[in-house]
Amino acid sequence: MVSKEYLIDLLKENEVFKEGHFILSSGKESNYYIDMKKAITEPEILSTVAKLITEKISDDNIDKVAGPALGAVPIATAISLESKKPLLMIRKEKKSYGTSKLIEGELIEGDEVIVVEDVTTTGGSLIKAIKAIQENGGNVKRAFVIVDRLEGATEAFEKEGIKLEPLISVDEFF
Repeated sequence: MVSKEYLIDLLKENEVFKEGHFILSSGKESNYYIDMKKAITEPEILSTVAKLITEKISDDNIDKVAGPALGAVPIATAISLESKKPLLMIRKEKKSYGTSKLIEGELIEGDEVIVVEDVTTTGGSLIKAIKAIQENGGNVKRAFVIVDRLEGATEAFEKEGIKLEPLISVDEFF
């Protein structure tokens, strides 16, 4: 059976947490880095995350699983496969060619959507993806993240009226 403890063990085995001097996507400096891109390329980690989140949403009436590009797409895909819910991929910006879509996949007005992310610091990129879904008629029910760095994301989500649900917070790893 999968568990939070098993996920933590997998992340440790795959040396996802690194110590040193790093600049984060938020621009902040940190003495540690969570290399989730390494984690989300490992099938057992993806499978474990997909099972944990699918279990959490099993009683919800969810229509779609969404993830912002790039890091969340493998996670959302794994959850889509596990839960049998269609996938939405949220681009960072509209493409300037072809269909010029911001959201790939079929979002129908009124769809109940969960969003997922690999790691959050301030939550900015995930909130941007949520707003894109909302502006295109979707209703974001829940937001999940594999690891929350505990640097303001939860509070930012509360201001938006959405609960951020981390599978792991960074203090649980250390």
